[in-house]
Amino acid sequence: MPFQMIRNDITKVKADVIVNTANPKPAIGGGTDSAIYSAAGEAELLAERKKIGNIAPGQAAATPAFALPAKHIIHTVGPAWIDGEHGERDILRSCYEKSLELAAELNAESIAFPLIATGVYGFPKDEALQIALSAIQKFLLTHDMTVIISVFDKDSFELSGKLFAGIDEYIDEHYAADTADAEYRYEGMNSRSRYERERMHLRRQQPKEESLDDALKNPGKTFQQRLFELIDASGMGDVAVYKKANIDRKVFSSIKCKPNYKPKKKTAVAFAIALQLDMPTMLDLLSRAEIAFSPSNQFDLIIAYYVNKGVYDIFEINAALFKYGQPILGE
Repeated sequence: MPFQMIRNDITKVKADVIVNTANPKPAIGGGTDSAIYSAAGEAELLAERKKIGNIAPGQAAATPAFALPAKHIIHTVGPAWIDGEHGERDILRSCYEKSLELAAELNAESIAFPLIATGVYGFPKDEALQIALSAIQKFLLTHDMTVIISVFDKDSFELSGKLFAGIDEYIDEHYAADTADAEYRYEGMNSRSRYERERMHLRRQQPKEESLDDALKNPGKTFQQRLFELIDASGMGDVAVYKKANIDRKVFSSIKCKPNYKPKKKTAVAFAIALQLDMPTMLDLLSRAEIAFSPSNQFDLIIAYYVNKGVYDIFEINAALFKYGQPILGE
């Protein structure tokens, strides 16, 4: 999976490159910087860091990783948040861009970031995450690399709610509506959930009754067949689709070669998001892989929330899934 979000101590993440939120001077700072020095070996890492000298905010430089489970440490200096009027956003974006460019120069296959500048530097976490996702998304459109955002614990990812405003209300509203519908439908209650309406829509699309023998002789399109039919119709091309779906190139090639391929749910939904399918078309595609949606499942409700809003940014969707403890889209 080209883009991943994980909960882990970044000093324990296995990647070719670990990114350090560095002190601008060749000295050991606090937070992530201190933890990385401690895990890598303070004396050896500090000696290498001194060879670099000062690092300006938004710039990046590399050292060996020493005792860390990585080949290199990229040191980048984030902005101290003042009021948002002193170039903080541009500096933070540069931290990600310069680090990714340097990782590519080092021929790295994987890189792990913390959420830069959100600790003692005080950068608002919502904005910091959006900048990180935007920079990573742009980079992955033209590069093959695994990019990981690692957060230390749940508290590290407690955002103000601006990025995910409305999800809680959507989940509560639709879960409650579907529960009531299931409990009281026998009393003649007319309310129907969005999921029920989508299922009815699909049922109306089914062919008229036929014999069992005829049905078995004429099966519908497989997931793979329908997927590539939709890709052709989109006009985007294979590369654009698998990159938008957060799917590894090798995985995509495997799918293309296996007519009876059965995807994981997060993979199938990732393709639906990349292709910007509406709910009926998405549910139809998923049904061909024997995948169903449930109104009592948080993963399904979050996907439905974004699809029904017409939002198909897989990075934003994955951040929301991660926040709610759900598997992120892609493979």
